[in-house]
Amino acid sequence: MKNILKQIANPTTSDNRRSFLKKAALGGIALGGLMNLSIEDTIARTTSNVRRSSSPSDLKITDMRVAIIADRAIIRIDTNQGIYGLGEVRDGADERYALFLKSRILGLNPCNVEMLFKIIRQFGYHGRQGGGVCAVEMALWDLCGKAYGVPAWQLLGGRYRDKIRLYADTPGADDPQAFALIMKKRVEEQGFTWLKMDLGIHVVANQPGSLVNNKFWDGASGQYDLRGYMSYGNTLHPFTQVQITDKGLAGLAEYVEDVRNAVGYEMPLCADHFGHFDVNNAIRFGRTMDKYRLAWLEDMVPWFYIDQCKTLSDALETPICTGEDIYMLKGGFKPLIDARAVDIIHPDLGTSGGLLETKRIGDYAEENGIAMAMHMAGSPVCFMANVHCAAATQNFLALEHHSVDVPWWGNLVKMVGSQPLITKGFANVPLDAPGLGIELNEEEGKKHLNRDRKGYFEPTPEWDQPRSHDRIWS
Repeated sequence: MKNILKQIANPTTSDNRRSFLKKAALGGIALGGLMNLSIEDTIARTTSNVRRSSSPSDLKITDMRVAIIADRAIIRIDTNQGIYGLGEVRDGADERYALFLKSRILGLNPCNVEMLFKIIRQFGYHGRQGGGVCAVEMALWDLCGKAYGVPAWQLLGGRYRDKIRLYADTPGADDPQAFALIMKKRVEEQGFTWLKMDLGIHVVANQPGSLVNNKFWDGASGQYDLRGYMSYGNTLHPFTQVQITDKGLAGLAEYVEDVRNAVGYEMPLCADHFGHFDVNNAIRFGRTMDKYRLAWLEDMVPWFYIDQCKTLSDALETPICTGEDIYMLKGGFKPLIDARAVDIIHPDLGTSGGLLETKRIGDYAEENGIAMAMHMAGSPVCFMANVHCAAATQNFLALEHHSVDVPWWGNLVKMVGSQPLITKGFANVPLDAPGLGIELNEEEGKKHLNRDRKGYFEPTPEWDQPRSHDRIWS
């Protein structure tokens, strides 16, 4: 065994020979470990590609820093051994959701991911408020994988697939023919095998007689109108009294038919961003869409109205999908799954609890005969966290790619292993790279820094000290 270690350390040893020797060394772990080391130190010594001054059992978190790149908050958790982990606060969330957690994890071993998650999980919540906890969890798995020299999917229990099917999010266009051509390009040029479109009342809002009560809401121009607490975007669906007329439904049907004629029926096609109307109008809308065999209708009513989700799912042939704003299994997904109120769960790993919790959500859904798609609108850091989780979850369908038309998006990271980030509509699962399998491209990242907030991973000593008693029980 000493001879094997010596050969591994020899710079003249070929990569193939070194790989073989590492596997041989690992084969002896069950017989007592190398040179009387602990099991975890043995794994570290025989699998690590990362320089370190000590072993994983002595790894300690020393810092957390942030960089706002392309309006996405990327966090970096540093350690006493020079290795670090990358995570991302969910799109639309504040980086302080993550920085707030720094004082809770300083000095702890990042490889104890589940224990650290239990320390910080109380500080997450539904929607973007889960972004900080999930960013830290991502970074911990990246760190742990680097410490042990294995991909994150391996730490989650292994992989079911080597490639991750992507669905291409495509913002809508007023002209259905023009939009159909964009969707056709997604397939023929970009190689996607699954598509998603924005399909809502905005498509027919300017056609007289298509909607009821939309003028009161400033035209019901979009669910992201958050100008006030009682604005359209902040008003729950049952309370707007916006309705869709038969003329409006006919206009929406014509729109979808043009898209279907362009991409065909072999292509899974799902839809989102319908508008804020009640469950009765959602059923009318859904029944109009049933004949177009959409893959799913997403977030038609708020996810926490379990009974309404159940009513909608029972009334329609088209699958109902929800979940991008739900934090953690028991808090949100379990009631939906137990009630059979949803046909497809749709967690966003940046809210749902990170890699392990999202896998657990998927596993629970699988036990109940429900599939899982994954929502994602982040940078390649969050994207790769999703790739590892999707690889390790059996009932996975497809992962959202929200930046298909941003030419520099993929350049924000460098792949550590031998495969590219994406190949023709599929993400590649890293098979020969530790952690998330990426490093930041510093040169590209600095081109897209948000200059109004902190610079490129500057020190954050103001977040070092805890100032509260966090225990939630007496």
